[in-house]
This record gives sequence, C-alpha cells and structure tokens, in this order.
Amino acid sequence: MNEVVAVRARLHILGLLLMGALILPPSIQAGGLFLTEIGTPDVGLAGAGWAARAQDASTLFKNPAGMSLLEGAQFQGGAQLLYGDIGFTSNGKSTPSGGGGGNPIDVFPGASGFYVHPLGDDWRVGFGIFSNFGLGLKYKGEWVGRYYVKDALLAGVSFMPTASYRVNEYLSVGGGVNVMLGAVKQTVGINNLGSTNDGQMQIKDQAVGVGGNIGVLFTPTRGTRFGLTYQSPIDLNFSDKPKFSNLGPIGTALQNNGLLNKKLDVGMTVPQSLMFSAYHDLTGAWAIMGDFGWQDWSEFGKVDIGVDTANPTNLVANLNYQDTWHVAFGTQYRVNPAWVVSTGFAYDSSMVKDKNRTLSIPVGETYKFGFGALWQATRTLNLGFSYELTWIGDMPVDQNRGPLSGRVSGDFKNTTLNFFALTVTWGEGVKMGPGGA
Repeated sequence: MNEVVAVRARLHILGLLLMGALILPPSIQAGGLFLTEIGTPDVGLAGAGWAARAQDASTLFKNPAGMSLLEGAQFQGGAQLLYGDIGFTSNGKSTPSGGGGGNPIDVFPGASGFYVHPLGDDWRVGFGIFSNFGLGLKYKGEWVGRYYVKDALLAGVSFMPTASYRVNEYLSVGGGVNVMLGAVKQTVGINNLGSTNDGQMQIKDQAVGVGGNIGVLFTPTRGTRFGLTYQSPIDLNFSDKPKFSNLGPIGTALQNNGLLNKKLDVGMTVPQSLMFSAYHDLTGAWAIMGDFGWQDWSEFGKVDIGVDTANPTNLVANLNYQDTWHVAFGTQYRVNPAWVVSTGFAYDSSMVKDKNRTLSIPVGETYKFGFGALWQATRTLNLGFSYELTWIGDMPVDQNRGPLSGRVSGDFKNTTLNFFALTVTWGEGVKMGPGGA
C-alpha cells in the first residue's frame, strides 16, 4: 500500500481519537438532551406549569420552593416508556455503501422517585432519584453512516437532596444539590481501505459532576402561583483509552508503533437553564398554566478534548450549537372529585442549524402534544396515566469528513417520539389538579 494511503489512514484514525469525543446520542427534548418526559412524570401537560404547579413530590426537582405547598409527607414514583420512530434515508449522494440503519432508538424505558418530608409548618426536605439527561442510539446492519457513529450512549442519573422554606403565605424559597453520575459509550466504524470487513473503535467511561438547583415560588392569591427555577451547569469529565478491533494491516502497524495506545480525555458541560412558569385556578374545576424557558446549549457544544501523547494534543471542539428557547401552555380540568384530565402543548427551538446537524446528534425544533388523567383512588393514593406525542419532522444531514469516512447525505424523515407514563403518588391528603396543592 503506497505512502499516501498510509498517511491518510494514520490521519483518519488520529481523527477518530479526537472526533470520537463528539459522538453523542440524539435529542429527545427541547432542541437538546434534557428528557423531562423520561426523568419526571410530566407527560400529560407537555411540561406546562413546570416551575409553578407544585402539585406533587417531583416539584423538588422542577422547583424545590414548591415543596412548601405539599400537605404532609409525600412519595411519587414514575415509570416511563419511550418509543421513537426515527430513520435515515440517503439521497443518493452518499459515498459509503450501506442502508439506513433501521430505527436507532426503538424502545427506551425510564423511572424516577421523589420523596418530600415536612419539618414543622414551614420547612420541607426532599430527595429525588431520576435521569433526565441524555439517551442512546444503535444503528443496525451495514448502515451508510457507520464511519461516523454505530452506537452511542450518553446518560446522567441525578441524586438530588433538597430543602425549602416558606417565608410567609406569599413567598417560598428552596434549593438542592444535583449529584449526577454520567456514563458515555461510543462505537464508530473504521474504514480498512478496501477490506470487506470494517474495523471498530469504542470508548466508554463514567464520571461524576455536581451542580445546584434553586427556586422561588410566589403565591399572590390562593390558586395563583408564579415560579422561577435555575439549574446550574454540571461538568462531566470522561477519560478512556479507545479500544480497537478488527484493524487492517495499516491500523495494526500503527497500533504496534504505539500510535493508537493513547488516552482520550473528554470534558463536557451539562447546560445551565432557567424556567419561569405561571399557574392559575380559573374555577374550582379549571386551571391554566404556562412556561417560558432558556437552556445554554451553546456551552454544551464546546467540548474539551485531550489526547495523552509524548506531545499532548488539546483542543476545544466547537459544534456550533445555539441556545434554545421553550414555551408551553396547558390546562387541567376536574371532571369529578376522583378524576382530573389534562392536556398541554410545548414548542422548543433547535440547538443546531440544518447546516451544522450531524448523524450522531440529529436534533431539531420540536412540537409536543400531551394528554393525561389523574385518578384519586383513595384519600392517600393517586394514580396518573399520560401520553405525549413529540413531532420533530424532517432533519436534513450532509456530512463529509474526507475519503475514508466519506460523505453521508440524506434526511431523518418524519421523526416522531411517543412517551407513555404511569405515576403513583402516596401521601397524607394527596389531592392534585385544580383546587389541590
């Protein structure tokens, strides 16, 4: 094999060591990677009233100040299921051979748990375990984009202790610590230069990051609430020596010379966010609510990458992400003392423009439609059932990373996501919906 090809192979694999850090799973929420539908039982309202509802124990995450409004001790557990319908269709301009990779998301389960306990009349403490950041994908078969991403997982599980204090009948404040356990696993194919079998590179690691969550809740009159929540950024620093398999002759030679035995350091930031919400009981049966929020995805797009060599290589890769904006509207209606139905709509802008979209992060603006019902089974037990349809639509992608990775051009067409959720709330005098909390 001539020297030019050998140099190309060397640069290609070195590029994978750096670009492997940028293989992240696709978004499910808001133009970004926050999965409120998986992390919290908030499907039926599409997130509307997020920081102002304060109707159940999950408020310890949405707005910890809202714990002050709960009656007695309360526990809420949620089980969620996501079914994604996302598939890639090449437009004929792609150079690698292969198919569309099937549905890389398919079915994804989730669960959460929250507990709030009173300490006197004005103080509340709580603890939550949930996962609302990241997701995974796995392309099937010999898919056309295998030299960019084959499968990927980025997930964060949060452990959050919180406390709230009711200053007076109008104002409550609260805060918590978000200890996030992050995990990353990424696999990408390697072009073996004419061989019928591709090679493979994989990295995986776990990291812990710490952030904060603070909130304020203002209740000017009974049944009317305004909430503001701020979540701080969380830094996750991953590190791993990539593992290679099925390398061709040149790749094996490079590995034997120590070129591939390098440690890869990847630092990324879970973005900060700000949410303002309002809730109002129109009557004893009707309630309306809304949100306006911001998320700092432009900072998440700046990934710190380092390769440990005799001459260390460090850079900040900018994925050209942009901040996202969120709006939502929802309503609850109490049919009778035992049943409350809800519906909601939300819009989230995209964290990436069409020209910057990648195969590994196919995100776009989203429209969400939620429907749900709450059943007061007993005085201390409430069950919730909900569904949400998220429409992302068509997402064009055109990537070209040189002759070995090739050009991959096409669309993720008619992308939709379906969320199903079941919640169980137990506590002293549980009563949710209009007239509750």
